[in-house]
Amino acid sequence: MCGIVGVVHLDGRRADRRLVRRMLAPVRHRGPDAHGAHVDRHVALGHARLAILDLAGGRQPMSVDDGDVVVAFNGEIFNYIELRQTLLDLGHPFATRSDTEVLLRAYLEYGTDCVEHFNGQWAFAIWDRRRGRLFLSRDRLGIRPLFFTQDGGKFLFASEIKSLLADADVPRRIDPVGLAQTFTFWSTLGERTVFEGIRELPPGTNLTLEGGQLRLWRYWQLDYRVDERPRSVDDWADELLALLTDAARLRLRSDVPVGAYLSGGLDSTVNTALIQRASDAPPRTFSITFDDAEFDESAFQREAVEALGTDHQAIRCTARDIGQVFPDVVWHAERPVLRTAPAPLFLLSRLVRDNGYKVVLTGEGADEMLGGYDLFKEAKVRRFWATQPESAWRPLLLRRLYPYLARVQANSPAYQQAFFHVRPGDLANPLFSHLPRWEMTSRLATFYSAPCREAIGSRDVYADCQALLPDGFDGWPPFCQAQFIESSTLLPGYILSSQGDRMAMAHSVEGRFPFLDHRVAEFAARVPPRLKMKGLCEKYLLKRAVRGLVPESIIHRTKQPYRAPDSASFFPADGPSPDYVEAVLAPGRIRDDGLFEPEAVARLVAKARAGRIIGFKDNMALVGILSTQLLIDRFVRNYPAPAEAESTDERTMEPLTV
Repeated sequence: MCGIVGVVHLDGRRADRRLVRRMLAPVRHRGPDAHGAHVDRHVALGHARLAILDLAGGRQPMSVDDGDVVVAFNGEIFNYIELRQTLLDLGHPFATRSDTEVLLRAYLEYGTDCVEHFNGQWAFAIWDRRRGRLFLSRDRLGIRPLFFTQDGGKFLFASEIKSLLADADVPRRIDPVGLAQTFTFWSTLGERTVFEGIRELPPGTNLTLEGGQLRLWRYWQLDYRVDERPRSVDDWADELLALLTDAARLRLRSDVPVGAYLSGGLDSTVNTALIQRASDAPPRTFSITFDDAEFDESAFQREAVEALGTDHQAIRCTARDIGQVFPDVVWHAERPVLRTAPAPLFLLSRLVRDNGYKVVLTGEGADEMLGGYDLFKEAKVRRFWATQPESAWRPLLLRRLYPYLARVQANSPAYQQAFFHVRPGDLANPLFSHLPRWEMTSRLATFYSAPCREAIGSRDVYADCQALLPDGFDGWPPFCQAQFIESSTLLPGYILSSQGDRMAMAHSVEGRFPFLDHRVAEFAARVPPRLKMKGLCEKYLLKRAVRGLVPESIIHRTKQPYRAPDSASFFPADGPSPDYVEAVLAPGRIRDDGLFEPEAVARLVAKARAGRIIGFKDNMALVGILSTQLLIDRFVRNYPAPAEAESTDERTMEPLTV
């Protein structure tokens, strides 16, 4: 992976190379191996390189025809070898072995339709001087980030928001609506971010800036029209395994060693087994363990390591470790987070990099694509209950699903009907599957200050989400509707961002995701829901597909959601809180920053200090408010002045022409 930045002066002013250097400086972690810039009159592109393919010849920005077409590319085109041969057959010359040149020459051949030929994960910018066109694109599922802003006569884009804020003309203000979306859905929606005026290019979307006109269009989206033709389960399973095997094979293409995360769960174990199949050497694997048995999966990790014969290393994570690194986690996430789960992954990527690895395969996407989350089980049970809401035994299935939730076990049927939205009218809501989760999270709005509430006004964030549902959504099976919502909100906005790209790239590590190969995703969308979840057996088809590949005990183990200590990380029972906690949560600071009610936050802090925070709501509130206050502290109050941020070495700023 890499970092890209750029600027287009719409008023024709000449681009300033110094601005490109200022924008590159805060994202050097994304590309520590080299930096480059290309300036063409009123347009400038910059690139920070993490060298993985064609270590000698992949320098960027890369251009052809004396700079007529130039690209800055963050990501990988995994099918670049096959696509390169196709382009050679069409008469295109090649000067390097890099996938960057394949991307560039694919654009010359296919124009903006080039993305339809790519199997990969990307965010790139192409400046086409011949057409006066800037072309931006983001991969299908949103693995790689890309942000942009337009202020008067200037259009800027970058892999991370901090690069945009390096321009003193870009405002540094929190967007209350973006905050309200995050404090409901765990992420913002569509193009919105938590910073006013800064937009995110959505997954599967292209953008062109041409003739002063900005155009965005979606080139790909999951379609859950299920294939109901007669077909055996084994036939479905064989095709899934073949697709996953090929997806892993492509993602092992690298000129540097490739490792894997191994949590001890099904998905990461499947990934590791696929690596083992494709390699002569034992796979190199990495994992997190916890002191607290509530979060620890080390026994399953040891079982997987022993069964697959991997060369394994783990890092032990304590609540105190999380508290120490949390400000850095927020700096890299660039958005509020409601749980501390990104922090151990930040530590894990540091372990990977300290061991000399730049690339890891991980299991993200399996739950979304193949039906693995408890949320999908819950929605299935709720629909079953809602057809007979007065049933005494149907709600007992929820007690079986959540044996560890005292409220589910103890509350009255009437309360549970309201909480789980199983009243007759609830079934008609297109967001039915996610309402209990989102309504619990949205209760954090009780902490907003009066000015923040006024700025949000009557905004209906549920309507924001519903507006993003595609044509045909109403005709999909309910299970698939839930999958689509999860894959288009939490997956790109949190799982692949706050827990994914940002935590890995903080230490210059590239994550690759076989389960998010678009062929796997498209196949999974066609699979009948009964094969994804048989009864309440999650990922049934995947389990059938990998029999004999991974240990039976891991296939049949109870799924354990990935979690980490929350409030205990900031208010330990055996010592003081980290200094920053008291500073950013002080009543005076809360009042000055203006987003939260100081008295409500003070009561929450007192509860945390007394060790009385045990529920999901209070934990989410504490982590969400703390991370928002850190965001304000780092990006609004104390972001480096442009002159202080300019530190990229001028000698590395030469682009490559092929």
